[in-house]
Amino acid sequence: MRFGVLGPLVVWNAEDAPIPVPGPEVRALLAVLLTHEGAWVPVETLIGELWPERLPANPGNALQIRVSRLRRALGVRDLVEYRANAYRLVGDCDAVMFQGLLRRARSTVDPWPRVALLSEALGLWRGPALVEFGAESFAQPVIRRWQELRLTAVAELAETRLALGEHDTVLAELAEWVQRFPGQERLRAAQLQALYRAGRQPEALAAYAEFRAHLAAEQGLDPGPELAALHQAILTRDPALDASPARRPGNLPTPVTELIGREAELAGTGKALAAARLVTLTGPGGVGKTRLAIAAAAQLAEDFPDGTWLVELAGLGGPHAADALAEAVMTVLGIRENAMLGPIPASGALGHRERLIAYLAGKKLLLVLDNCEHIVTEVATLAMALLTAVPGLRILSTSREPLSTPGESVHPVPPLDLPADPADPHGSGAVRLFCARARDADPAFALTADNAAAVTALVSGLDGLPLALELAAARVRALGVRELADRLDDRFRLLSAGNRGAPARQRTLHALLDWSWELLTTPERVVLRRLAVLDGGTLTAIEAICGDPELPVAEVLARLVDRSMVIVLPGHRRYRLLETVAAYARDRLTESGEAETLRARQSRHYLSLAEAAAPELHGPRQHAALSELDTEHGNLHRALEHASPEDASRLVDSLAWYWMLRGRVRQAQRWAGHALAAAGPGIRTARVRCWAAGIAIVADPDPAAAASARTALTGFDGLDDPLGAAMAHWFLAYVLLHAGDLDTSEELAAHAASAFRALEHPWGLAVTTCVQANHALTRGDLSTAHSHAEAAVTLFRALGDRGGELLTTYPRAALAELHGEYHRAEQLHRDGLVLAEELGMWAEAADRLCGLGRIALLRGEYPTAHDHLARARELAAERGFRPGGIHATITLGQLARRTGDLATAAACLTEAADWYRRTGRAPGYTIVHTELGHLAQLQGNPAQARLHHGEALAFAHRLGNPHAEATALEGLAWTQLPDNATESARLLGAAHALRATTGVPLADRADLAHILDVTRDTLGDKAFDAEFTIGALSRPTL
Repeated sequence: MRFGVLGPLVVWNAEDAPIPVPGPEVRALLAVLLTHEGAWVPVETLIGELWPERLPANPGNALQIRVSRLRRALGVRDLVEYRANAYRLVGDCDAVMFQGLLRRARSTVDPWPRVALLSEALGLWRGPALVEFGAESFAQPVIRRWQELRLTAVAELAETRLALGEHDTVLAELAEWVQRFPGQERLRAAQLQALYRAGRQPEALAAYAEFRAHLAAEQGLDPGPELAALHQAILTRDPALDASPARRPGNLPTPVTELIGREAELAGTGKALAAARLVTLTGPGGVGKTRLAIAAAAQLAEDFPDGTWLVELAGLGGPHAADALAEAVMTVLGIRENAMLGPIPASGALGHRERLIAYLAGKKLLLVLDNCEHIVTEVATLAMALLTAVPGLRILSTSREPLSTPGESVHPVPPLDLPADPADPHGSGAVRLFCARARDADPAFALTADNAAAVTALVSGLDGLPLALELAAARVRALGVRELADRLDDRFRLLSAGNRGAPARQRTLHALLDWSWELLTTPERVVLRRLAVLDGGTLTAIEAICGDPELPVAEVLARLVDRSMVIVLPGHRRYRLLETVAAYARDRLTESGEAETLRARQSRHYLSLAEAAAPELHGPRQHAALSELDTEHGNLHRALEHASPEDASRLVDSLAWYWMLRGRVRQAQRWAGHALAAAGPGIRTARVRCWAAGIAIVADPDPAAAASARTALTGFDGLDDPLGAAMAHWFLAYVLLHAGDLDTSEELAAHAASAFRALEHPWGLAVTTCVQANHALTRGDLSTAHSHAEAAVTLFRALGDRGGELLTTYPRAALAELHGEYHRAEQLHRDGLVLAEELGMWAEAADRLCGLGRIALLRGEYPTAHDHLARARELAAERGFRPGGIHATITLGQLARRTGDLATAAACLTEAADWYRRTGRAPGYTIVHTELGHLAQLQGNPAQARLHHGEALAFAHRLGNPHAEATALEGLAWTQLPDNATESARLLGAAHALRATTGVPLADRADLAHILDVTRDTLGDKAFDAEFTIGALSRPTL
């Protein structure tokens, strides 16, 4: 059943058919209940709002009659609930849905989903709200509030569209609104910006003058300072007004040249993707599969609101190809394995495939998987798994062979079309491409009647292969088109005589590459073949790896770019080889006998880079260091593959914290194992062994975690490495805390803190102090938790480590909440959310959203709480962060209990309890048992409630957390009512005494206030005070 108030009052059934609600009196009752948006409405309030001026003779009876008539009209009695002298209406209401969509839009960073949410929200309006009750006193303030929210949504939609560059759409949408609400400054500001960006500056200035005149005439006011500043900016044509529109999600590169001769193939690929969910472009190397795939994906970008994403697979392979493939996709999509752990234990391993499916669920997205042929089996397996589980996913792959999976649509990419008439070659795609690239090399080149025959012969000899055409065109300036054609003709005659076994186009391309190689100078050949050991690189890296004292690498590299043998990535000063050229260069490198030497050079260079970046991860250059390591991940993997055992251990030691920050847990686990497999004894091995032990706990905690950690630490016995040992103790304390082993974690952290103080190592002291703040919070030692948390954040800020600062958000916000400082807690969660999104730490973002939901719950802002919590659970699910989802689920259960939705509360809390039983008990388990106890009490089962509260009390006692113990005692007190109020008072007294030991009173008193009131009313003030005092002086036995 749905209810509509954003327009005429209407009720729809499950089939969206309207249900008549007859009679103004019944409709008025329905309207009053709907204005309270699902909240319980006391009988006194309903009577006052229905009869504001003159009460009926028997108001209670009159109300009951209306309620009965409303229930009959709706056909379902339970839609109008009654409890504790209050009524509420159950069902979806468009006003509540509108506000929920608005809140979701405001918490959405990506502008395209925000536009969709705001548009959906505004689409719920069918006209003036509750128009038939516009004169009623109960409706007027609510209608005004809804209307203000509607105008806010209109303004936010306009501003978001402006950020996307959709100024024409904004002008069309705002025209009516500005006319209806001429005094709305925010709407007018959006209109002025849209007019200016549409090139209509005079109209923007005239619109401002019109607004100023209206404001002066109607209110005697001038425009506000923000609008006045906008007017000045428009007047002076401030460049800041010409902000670039936000880019759609995705990572497709912007081509530096036009796609030529592929009109039919481009249209065909688009049609294929509309009809099939897996499309594979096949063809030989150099035929232009990648270029066509990128163009097709770019053309379809608007059809995929969650992005079009290119995943390059050329460098992948080996025994772990399936993992490397999944990790490549995860890296492109920004999916991490949540190594930055939150307040819920990280238990229950989640594989790469499951994590991808969780992230992609509900999204509409296009993946472009490029160069699949060398891992075709792994690609086929992953593609089928993802497509089966994610209906909104489409995959466009390029490969020299099909993936051979069910449902695959295979589209061979032919060479460019050759001239049909040698005398008139202008329409040929091959000729058009050759001429365009020849003009790039020699601006004076033109296709003329004199050279048309030579061009036709040349492109025909090259079989219309785009890569071959581009390589040949790069030589036009030096040789001219006729000599170029003659030389290639000689080359192909030799080729056809000597190699008839290979496919013709493969022979053509290889011959062209041989010929291009022979035209290179010796220095050019040396640099080209040496580039094969790199996964692209900067000039600095290329000079270090490919250079010799007498070799001018920069000059040679520039010549190779001119010859189209090397490409420069757009937007970066990075150089790389196309895969076809790279394969050729690798063969030449092997022939030269330099391969091992060059691989060793590459490993040592990237070892130096990793070791230089590692300390930067702890300071103000953290973001730059992360970006650099992200960019070089392919080279770092190559370095690890070919490094000596000692260098491999040094690389893992340098990269381990980077992998954790980036959430690449399985990758870290794999490379640590790789390094340890060949490592001998020594300091680096000891460090890597501890990294490996901690990473294994993060990946899949088990009961033997503490033992494995202690065993790993013995590797430092007899070694002089105090810093490495301190780091190892901290890291293992960190992961064991979140695996639920509080005792071992405290022991290791104390050792680390002492060592870091002796070493005067501020970052080590900061992260260890942060861990200790969480220890103290778990134990209920709030004073120590506060001092440690503040000390940690001060150290992180001094270091400029924003990621470290984010780690302190949870304990600081939790402390603020316990002290009743809800505004501070909310601000900490909001600031943490912004920082988490900026750093891409999505597990932490989910926890911060959950924290915002918790604060809204405590304030009684239940719709806001639900929106934050639902978003937190959704984000946790899409990122595969199961602990974060459980955290949100617990709080949703608390919210459901407080709003009277006991069925939802039971489902949420039972799910959380099952999770804890499977994964091992943690501090949050006390909360779950306490909530289950309250729920059982409300369901009329005090015996079951006592079992839950008893379990919570025992576990809180083992933790040594007096706050949790007190909460459990208060729950037990409730179970004694009404029959044993004396015991209830004593339990309440004992709880009060426990809380007093912390010096912090209970901030959230909603449950306690009810228990206190009932107990006091049952016993009377004097008896209650006496029993309460007895309880405060005693200690209940467990």
